[in-house]
Amino acid sequence: MNNILVRFALGLFWLLHWLPLSVLAPLGRGFGRLLHLVGRERREVARTNLELCFPEWTPAQREDVVRRHFQCFGRALLESSIAWFGSAERLRAVVKLEDWHHVPADGRFILLVPHFSALDLEGIRLTLEYRGIAVYAHQKNRVFDEFLLRVRSRFNGTRMIARNDGVKAILRGYREGFSLQLSPDMDLGPRDSVFVPFFGVPAATVTALSRMSRLTGAPIVPAVIRQLDGSAGYVIRAWPAWDNYPGASVEEDTLRMNAFIEARVREMPEQYLWLHKRFKTRPEGAPPVYP
Repeated sequence: MNNILVRFALGLFWLLHWLPLSVLAPLGRGFGRLLHLVGRERREVARTNLELCFPEWTPAQREDVVRRHFQCFGRALLESSIAWFGSAERLRAVVKLEDWHHVPADGRFILLVPHFSALDLEGIRLTLEYRGIAVYAHQKNRVFDEFLLRVRSRFNGTRMIARNDGVKAILRGYREGFSLQLSPDMDLGPRDSVFVPFFGVPAATVTALSRMSRLTGAPIVPAVIRQLDGSAGYVIRAWPAWDNYPGASVEEDTLRMNAFIEARVREMPEQYLWLHKRFKTRPEGAPPVYP
């Protein structure tokens, strides 16, 4: 039954991708309002995350960001149908690039792509620009897992590598001329992670960015997607490659990554992925933070 429901949902997304943004964007915001209404568990996760990261805000300020975040997430989810099913031409029209001159033309780089709401739109859009490798985690549902693998690799020979395939598979692809796209700002447990502050809170943070930079010597180029107001689509902005990276230690590198992401979150707090349990893994002896 689960597979039937997944196929039905994907069929709906295929229908949605034909809609213009002027219809799809408000429909997505409405869907986000519905998710906010019925998604009690994720609503509480978002509230807890914002309480930890922005203790200086009033409860009303945090609640406003939670509501707007669900609307951004709902809109990004529905508009991801364009990345999954739309043509390359339409995807380029919906998601524009800004300051892309910072990205090395030879394709030898590691792109840092933090988890903002429209990550799938960003990831697939960027594969139109280069031959890339992206690291992913398997989905629990087989049909949905196979679908995501197919649509995320449909342009330019993009190669998806499972996290448990290990570093050797990633390095092999880089040596074959693929660029690397990493999104290491999630709590994936203590394995290959260090505790460094994220908004002042100790956060188990994957060290992949530092480790891959040390192994390949590739420059780190951050790229962040912003959802534009109304139905104006999206912009992916690239930042200059980081100087003096990697630094003295993996911990220092990982802290630098978190500080960069913090700065981008403060610019558009409603668009970061607050639905993820970012502080699920706790330092030894520290109490859990989620209900």
